[in-house]
Amino acid sequence: MYELPDEEVSTGLRRIIGDALASSDGWLGFDAFMALALYAPGLGYYARDSLKFGALPYQRQDGRLVAGSDFVTAPEISPLFGQTLAAQLQQALQQTHTDTLWEFGAGSGALALQLLSSWAEQGKPLPQYRIVELSATLRARQQATLAAFTDQVQWLDALPAQLTGVLLGNEVLDAMPVKLLARVGGAWFERGVAAAANGNGWAWQDRPTTLRPPFEVADDHDYLSEIHPQAEAFIRTLAERLVAGAAFFIDYGFPEHEYYHPQRHMGTLMCHRAHQSDTDPLLLVGHKDITAHVNFTGIALAAQDAGLSLLGYCSQARFLINCGIGPKLDAAPLPQRAQAQHLLQEHEMGELFKVIGLCRGQPWDALGFAQGDRSHTL
Repeated sequence: MYELPDEEVSTGLRRIIGDALASSDGWLGFDAFMALALYAPGLGYYARDSLKFGALPYQRQDGRLVAGSDFVTAPEISPLFGQTLAAQLQQALQQTHTDTLWEFGAGSGALALQLLSSWAEQGKPLPQYRIVELSATLRARQQATLAAFTDQVQWLDALPAQLTGVLLGNEVLDAMPVKLLARVGGAWFERGVAAAANGNGWAWQDRPTTLRPPFEVADDHDYLSEIHPQAEAFIRTLAERLVAGAAFFIDYGFPEHEYYHPQRHMGTLMCHRAHQSDTDPLLLVGHKDITAHVNFTGIALAAQDAGLSLLGYCSQARFLINCGIGPKLDAAPLPQRAQAQHLLQEHEMGELFKVIGLCRGQPWDALGFAQGDRSHTL
């Protein structure tokens, strides 16, 4: 893997963002800035060579420590994640009479490997596996990880006109660009980015807006939050193209009334680098991940407005328990059991992460939502 030197990434992104500012009256909405910071070809965080996903912030090479991954996702934490999720996806394929699994943003390829390996070990027919991946670097990593399943896996860099099968996204929606809305002194503004006064880097700049959060924020104190037009547009596009099948999205987030709670007055925007987090996306642009929590009510409404039905919505812990992680934990070695607890514990991923299930046509009793379904909270 060849990674551009930090100074080349920084210089290149400064030029691209500067050109974008120059062509838009010196101001970019945060969603446009976030899109460039994450996805500018060859320079954005997800578009360039770097490890990103993994278990360690540093790795040893040639006797010295070098930068490793920036964060870890559920499949890297424990193989039990994919092995358990396989039961729900298998049921969905059977219920929808389809034979293709579509994964969006497959990361390191660990989840795909766990799913395909689990089915192969059980002697079950393997579905055709389609990965929609925009990052050439991540695609190369996935291809190496999934070398044993070359007959099943195919990569695409764009959505086809029609989709048939079961769709899967693990920590995909949180990386989609968001707009920032700020209520200051009782007035609403869209928070965007301009060049810093000293000419070095970027600064926040607010502009009056008619945009509002979808849920009224009580009281009149200053307030900052996000809205998610790109994630909701993505869901609508999937719904319009899904001829037959189902979809499952796993991510951290809340229903609308929790997302826009008056006490959550600083928003949910976060950055991740070397397993550390911060709240300033204007620093180290291109060198760290930028995310926002998901408004699952908005996702559900976008899907339903485009013709999909809701299968269920619950915490990740409840979903995995429903799908049978308990017996798998009992049979696992002690170190693996301890590691898998991160997927279930409330103060780890168990409660913050949620799962939403959608389908084309009449809903059916999905295994993952058999108990603890919170659809009524959306």
